[in-house]
Amino acid sequence: PLCSYHLSRKPISIVKSQLHPNCSALGTNPHNGSNSTTWCSWAPFDQDNYKELFGALDNAFLVAYAIGMFISGIFGERLPLRYYLSGGMVLSGLFTALFGLGYFWDIHVLWYFIIVQVCNGLVQTTGWPSVVACVGNWFGKGKRGLIMGIWNSHTSVGNILGSLIAGVWVSSEWGLSFIVPGIIIAAVGIACFFFLVEHPEDVGCSPPLHHKDPEGVTSDDGPLGASGHSSAESSESPKEPPEEPEAISFLGALRIPGVVEFSLCLLFAKLVSYTFLYWLPLYIVNVAHFGAKEAGDLSTLFDVGGILGGIFAGLISDYSGGRATTCCVMLVVAAPMLFLYNRIGQTGIGTSVAMLIVCGALVNGPYALITTAVSADLGTHESLKGNAKALSTVTAIIDGTGSVGAALGPLLAGLISPTGWNNVFYMLIAADGLACLVGPSEKVLQGSSAGFSPANRTFPKEKP
Repeated sequence: PLCSYHLSRKPISIVKSQLHPNCSALGTNPHNGSNSTTWCSWAPFDQDNYKELFGALDNAFLVAYAIGMFISGIFGERLPLRYYLSGGMVLSGLFTALFGLGYFWDIHVLWYFIIVQVCNGLVQTTGWPSVVACVGNWFGKGKRGLIMGIWNSHTSVGNILGSLIAGVWVSSEWGLSFIVPGIIIAAVGIACFFFLVEHPEDVGCSPPLHHKDPEGVTSDDGPLGASGHSSAESSESPKEPPEEPEAISFLGALRIPGVVEFSLCLLFAKLVSYTFLYWLPLYIVNVAHFGAKEAGDLSTLFDVGGILGGIFAGLISDYSGGRATTCCVMLVVAAPMLFLYNRIGQTGIGTSVAMLIVCGALVNGPYALITTAVSADLGTHESLKGNAKALSTVTAIIDGTGSVGAALGPLLAGLISPTGWNNVFYMLIAADGLACLVGPSEKVLQGSSAGFSPANRTFPKEKP
């Protein structure tokens, strides 16, 4: 599902260069003989402030996404995830297609595109908390970093597919660059409605072990069950239906150690990632002077690096046990790599390919780790006493805060880029450094598994 979510978000970055192309390269206007450099642009993006208008489009989606994400997690805890996710995907397909229909309906009103972006941003918040909660229900903590690192490649795969699909029609009928991804995400949503399984228990599978039970011991009769009685004793007593755990409150989730720190870290990490997502193709067109399709294809290498970085970050954090340290090291190394890409990344195709993959791995690795394994760890740790109802809320808080950065990044890029692309990269490097500074220490995270209670911020008494 999330692959199709990202697939439907990507076309706007590919189509930007077609909404305001270099018309002088196409000659004079065949209709009136005008040699204006903007005669082939799509109004209202044919003005000198087109970069600010592109920034407004990005911001409309991302601000709505950031606001909606905090609300979405609350609904996700209380509604059947299958219905919630499927409905969100169908609506996402509708609003994605409506943006493309602006081409066929010959719409040149900025507010039409702004409203469509706002609506799309709101309904797309149904995706991330729902799916991370489902995956967290199926996999325990042991190899969660690697499993979710591989699983999180859907983000980059979706971006790659979105770029390639949008690139097919970007130069001919850019409306189809939105309509086709809209149809795809709606179709996947319908499939999820029929085939998604939320909990292992729904199909007779055992739930995963999210953490070790400190009270747990084993007897000669076998391992203790979830209730603390032996399997023989459990078979003699009548089975009672398990109580449905209450959904955690918003403030209760905020009290979990590491949630606030990782949320702030993701804010700056996602600022960098989404600036690349929305502005990299236009940067390549302006600096390397590639065509719109070629720039879109080349930008997919950043997402290829993101796949490798997400898997690498998950693997290292599993074996080292240090989620925070892994994030910090990758963020520190990313800063000089961003500087080098801006300086030498466009000197040759080989250099550009290598630098895009490396930068993609270092930028998206921490982003992927925080939004998947870290969110699932914090949403299922011991203090919640097995209450997986915190998963969606914790995920929504972390990703919602990160989405504030995702909204700020493209907006700042739109405001800063007229002063030069160098300044945009200085902004990205500064954000990368801040992500490292505000991130939590391993000591904070170790405290989150020491029996801390998010309800009353107290620690359990030591055993005699």
